[in-house]
Amino acid sequence: MNETPTRVYAEIDLDAVRENVRALRERAPRAELMAVVKANAYGHGAVECARAAQEAGAAWLGTATPDEALALRAAGIEGRIMCWLWTPGGPWRQAVEADLDVSVSGMWALDEVREAARAAGRTARIQLKADTGLGRNGCQPADWEALVGAAVAAQAEGTVKVTGLWSHFACADEPGHPSIKLQLDAFREMLAYAEKEGVEPEVRHIANSPATLTLPESHYDLVRCGLAVYGVSPAPELGTPAQLGLRPAMTLKASLALVKTVPAGHGVSYGHHYVTSGETSLALVPAGYADGIPRHASGAGPVLVGGKVRRVAGRIAMDQFVVDLGEDQARAGDEVVIFGDAERGEPSAEDWAQAAHTIAYEIVTRIGGRVPRVYLGG
Repeated sequence: MNETPTRVYAEIDLDAVRENVRALRERAPRAELMAVVKANAYGHGAVECARAAQEAGAAWLGTATPDEALALRAAGIEGRIMCWLWTPGGPWRQAVEADLDVSVSGMWALDEVREAARAAGRTARIQLKADTGLGRNGCQPADWEALVGAAVAAQAEGTVKVTGLWSHFACADEPGHPSIKLQLDAFREMLAYAEKEGVEPEVRHIANSPATLTLPESHYDLVRCGLAVYGVSPAPELGTPAQLGLRPAMTLKASLALVKTVPAGHGVSYGHHYVTSGETSLALVPAGYADGIPRHASGAGPVLVGGKVRRVAGRIAMDQFVVDLGEDQARAGDEVVIFGDAERGEPSAEDWAQAAHTIAYEIVTRIGGRVPRVYLGG
């Protein structure tokens, strides 16, 4: 983009992405790093962030859906890419032909990827996922023997190669939670069984961003880092980005659309949940929940205007919200920082998460498609 947008835009610092990848690699020096770029790189831009992460030494990229992974290949992204959220009838053959590593959690998936491999005349790279206690995707311990046996048989016939064994934590963002040890124990047992049966994985992995930062014993051969790649703390309990050696990559900015003086007792926005206490200046920020600004942060979301952090006045609407400036002066066109880097005195994604009673993952990921991304350090 040649010109900076004027309404609202997300400034993405790719140098911060690179720095964060390097910092995370230092946390797990004996493991390779997978940069997770699912959900448009948590709202930051999948292709651009994937390239930046690879430049900083990420050996793997990860996506949730196969379509996300195939889009990376279509953009010319090379190297190892893994995708793990499949449904029956998914684009298995395209994934095999694109040399993706695909996750298999059950027999139906193994059957479909074997069929796709035969149709493509190629060997599919698969990674078996163990449900060690999260209770979402993955194979239960009771079914692991059957899945491993079928995968070993498929490998013998040449339709698949088992490149990885993996799992996912439920509570790694809560240091000391008893489920962490239970899951690690279960993972060790399930790894040992698969390897006894002849599986020789290239990578074994269970560590997500929080585990990468706090659980060295979970690093194995590969760590999967998502939110931390983008410089946002995966949990307040673990520390701020700066305390974790990370730097936020996204700064969400807007330009004031209008500044006007209103009298005391004037209602502001839908429902009049905010009423002015005296004559005051109201500033209109032209961004709303259609752009990903959480409506649940109405009356609480912080923004930086004129060098001061202020709170949203009243309801956040679909396209706009209001800030009460009091006696301070501003004018249409002045810059607003909705969130960015706390080290610069700006509100953070975590501040908005607390205001909306959610998590920082949701704040950055939900920034919508009509918000242009402007890339720095490309």
